[in-house]
Amino acid sequence: MSGGQAGVHAPTDRPGAVAQPGWFSRLMLPAAVFLSVLTGGGYASGREIVEYGAKFGAYGVWSIVAIFVGFTVISAIAYEFARVFHAYDYRTYMRNLIGPAWILFDVLFIVMAVLVIAIVTSAAEEIVATTVRIPSLVALLVVIGIVGLIMFWGRRFLEAFKSVGSLLLYVGFIAFAAMVLAGRWEAVQAVFARGDTSYVPGATVGAAVFSGLLYVGYNLVVVPGVLFVLDNLRSPKDSAGAGVLTGLVSTVPFILTYLAVMAFYPSRDVLDAPVPWLAMLEQVGGAGLGWVYTLVVFYTLVDTSTGMIHAILNRLDSALQEYGRQELGGRHRSAIAVAILIASVLLSRFGIIALVAQGYTAMAYGFLLLLALPLVTVGLYKIAKARSQRGEVTA
Repeated sequence: MSGGQAGVHAPTDRPGAVAQPGWFSRLMLPAAVFLSVLTGGGYASGREIVEYGAKFGAYGVWSIVAIFVGFTVISAIAYEFARVFHAYDYRTYMRNLIGPAWILFDVLFIVMAVLVIAIVTSAAEEIVATTVRIPSLVALLVVIGIVGLIMFWGRRFLEAFKSVGSLLLYVGFIAFAAMVLAGRWEAVQAVFARGDTSYVPGATVGAAVFSGLLYVGYNLVVVPGVLFVLDNLRSPKDSAGAGVLTGLVSTVPFILTYLAVMAFYPSRDVLDAPVPWLAMLEQVGGAGLGWVYTLVVFYTLVDTSTGMIHAILNRLDSALQEYGRQELGGRHRSAIAVAILIASVLLSRFGIIALVAQGYTAMAYGFLLLLALPLVTVGLYKIAKARSQRGEVTA
């Protein structure tokens, strides 16, 4: 909980604020922050969409349905749990949700945060090697420096950075998809007309749905990165509205990338590529478009890294407060951020294909077990009990 003692908190009414947050802070900001953190691990390279949906061809539509429903339901419940228990850092949040087992989530989250940053780093290095004639180490050092500065400047700058950044990233990926689909829409239609699933022999609807749920599962790592803005929520209706918007804005980029991949399905030049987006854009727009994509991916690396690292720093602040220590200062926050980024760079040596296929899938099971399952069971029970005690039924 920002600015409060960590631990299991009874749901008491928040002190009245001088200025009530507006609709953007209550509804759009959680979705914007969720999207900004999701981008790196969720769809920036296109490798994730191939692995958890597009490889099934026409059946990938069912992956999309599972992803939208999963993100919407879990986000709405997760946001309401944070609001009811005033749990705005993930340590406090998980203590309220799963009690002593919170330490397992602690380990899982930190490992996953480093993994996500490593995957975006691997994608960035792959792109630099293909499109830009500068050493990838130089580019990564620039990113590390930028992230360190953002962590130093604090929450307000981070909120503004993520709000503007989410919009720019959204527009960028819409533009990329439009460029691909404008000249190849007939190829997309042909995939659905023939029900093509040839890239995965023996593909089934059930397998596509399950794959979509795994995508939701590993991306639940994003939830702790959103907690710091959930203190703006004022009612169950706010939580539900923010959850629906989160589900929507998080699924649209998956749909756009999926359709773009379908324009080349089942070409192994695209589906086997470490960075499918780069393979597609170079085919339709040449090297110039590849340069634009390079800038977008490096911005994504900064955006995703700041979201993950901010959640870890909030967790450390919570622990320091519990032991009567001062919160981390700007220099300490920057130093920890740089250390996490260096660890991610080292992990990226394993390569993006292996990290996505094996690392993400393993992490998905962990997040489904430690976050999704508790939220839809004990989480809903605790929310209902707390709201009943407070006499709170609706907005």
